[in-house]
Amino acid sequence: MKLIAFDLEGTLTDMISWEILHKKFGTCREAEKNMKLFFSGEITYYEWAKLDASLWKGRKREEVEEAFSKIELRPYAVELFEWLKKNDYRTAIISGGLMCLAKKIGQVLGADYVVANELVFNERGEITGEVIVRVTFDNKGEVLGRIKREVNPSLTVAVGDWENDISMFREADVSIALGDKVDADFKARNLREVQEILSALDSENTST
Repeated sequence: MKLIAFDLEGTLTDMISWEILHKKFGTCREAEKNMKLFFSGEITYYEWAKLDASLWKGRKREEVEEAFSKIELRPYAVELFEWLKKNDYRTAIISGGLMCLAKKIGQVLGADYVVANELVFNERGEITGEVIVRVTFDNKGEVLGRIKREVNPSLTVAVGDWENDISMFREADVSIALGDKVDADFKARNLREVQEILSALDSENTST
């Protein structure tokens, strides 16, 4: 059994869950201020997530579900996950985005594990302003490590596209970066090339 973990936003989809809700609820200006506070080191990731979620306090679950009613996958995502299942891979999605998007994509692709952050709703189905933070800017490696201990794979691969995927790359045996924003063992221009890299690795392992 092998294990492969994917970043979500920018890797399996170009949809950005936090951004989608900020646009829907008209909170983009406040969100930009919160982002600057985090990247300047003035607040923690949890504080950043909570500040953003608090902007939507009182909004209905139905509004959130409507925002994510249409799922847009990057080309070849479905085919890649089908290939992975046929080739003895367990699949994980590890995202600093929101579960309302990650869960839907995980279901479409048949991912074995989906880990993302989650808005909290009250009994009336309204956003409380609280958020369950499972994935921060720099803890994807820890999340992948927990999954590794459960699966005990012969090979662990991580696929991502940005700085917050670096800790996941370090935890994996093999890292694959989509694009040129971050260093990895391999670079791929698209998800089809990810499969080509994995096929070559499997052939190497088989021959040895």
